Amino acid sequence: MTEAAPADASVGTAQLMELLSVSLGVYYGDFTVAAASENLTASQGRALTVLRRGPAAMRALAETMTCDASNMTGIIDRLEKRGLVRREAGASDRRVKNVILTAEGERVADAIRAKMRLTRDGLDGLSGEERDALYALLERVFVAPPAG
Repeated sequence: MTEAAPADASVGTAQLMELLSVSLGVYYGDFTVAAASENLTASQGRALTVLRRGPAAMRALAETMTCDASNMTGIIDRLEKRGLVRREAGASDRRVKNVILTAEGERVADAIRAKMRLTRDGLDGLSGEERDALYALLERVFVAPPAG
């Protein structure tokens, strides 16, 4: 663990990156265990989590998950076999395959999140104001980074 910065000193980028690395490692481990409890790999669980936001084209899903298309096909094949997702041809281009979460897929995605005790306990320990601040900061850093 790193030492806390003195009250009058700002935390540096390297320190923030290190804490993010540790935090994401804990989150990923928690997620992996929860996905395994549903008999899924971490990649399969992550695909369900991404699809929980809404349907996605296979190519977009592969890009979001930073994996190649052939790997994504295998992940979706296994999820489809279990009835957790289904494929549909795109409305404007029949060659595009959209992946859609089924009701069972939604249930499993929610079950994975519910079983992430380390992550849930940590977040539940925050006040409403702290949760709002964390949300705003994460959104600012990762979702809507400044143009440049």
